Amino acid sequence: MAVTNTTTLAGLLPLITSEALFQANEKSLLKGLVRNFTIPAGGGAQIKVPVYANTTAAALTEGTEPTHTAISNSGVTITASEVGLVSLISDMAMRGAPQDVIRDAGKLMGEAIAAKIDADIAATFTNFSVTQGDGTTTITAAALFEAAAKLRALSVPADGMSIVLHPEIAYDVKSSITSTFAAPASEVGNSAMRNSYVGLLSGIPVYESAAIVSTSGDSIGAIFHRDAIGIAFQNDIQIETQREVGARGDKISGWATYGIGELIDAYGMELNYDSSIVS
Repeated sequence: MAVTNTTTLAGLLPLITSEALFQANEKSLLKGLVRNFTIPAGGGAQIKVPVYANTTAAALTEGTEPTHTAISNSGVTITASEVGLVSLISDMAMRGAPQDVIRDAGKLMGEAIAAKIDADIAATFTNFSVTQGDGTTTITAAALFEAAAKLRALSVPADGMSIVLHPEIAYDVKSSITSTFAAPASEVGNSAMRNSYVGLLSGIPVYESAAIVSTSGDSIGAIFHRDAIGIAFQNDIQIETQREVGARGDKISGWATYGIGELIDAYGMELNYDSSIVS
């Protein structure tokens, strides 16, 4: 006698995976602000990123060979590891609303992995050897201009720079550029008043991310060039299913394999400040 089972998810994996990938790419802010690498198939779980030291040009004397300049580099090894989650979707849920369940499963898995990626990148901000602020004062726009000036004085390229702050810290930046949310004296202040985001300061985009850990209003953001931090993917999001007969459902497992490392320490600065709106 033929037995008809409830529909499993195997044929629906492409839809779940595409939704998860879309959500991960859309929701991960910090991934797009750092240097991305791919660990090739068969290359193990590590990648060694070469970091070249700066060289200096000098005036030449006609007819005279200049002193040779050595080109050197140091390698930064990034090791990948797995992050992910597992969910069990019951047959009743699948029969009742299969399309919604599929979309939601992919959406939630993508968002969860994106949040983990951002949290892992934000955790590297404490690795920068130069720190501005001591975690006891509020941040100002002037402090960000100062940090930008210090990095540019080190010849850090202006293109590819970013500032990332916890939303509670970004509040104080907005307050300082809008005269405490009244009578803004600049177009930047007008933008903050109209759109509730800072935009550009000193030519550098300012982003807010709740992936930064806040402890009673104290949090560590950063100003950095994309070459300061690298993320290496061994594989992007993968989805697999397993039938759970006893639970009368299908187990969905989603994961990604990546590693994060600091590449050029001098290309970033830790911003350690306290929020005025958290006691």
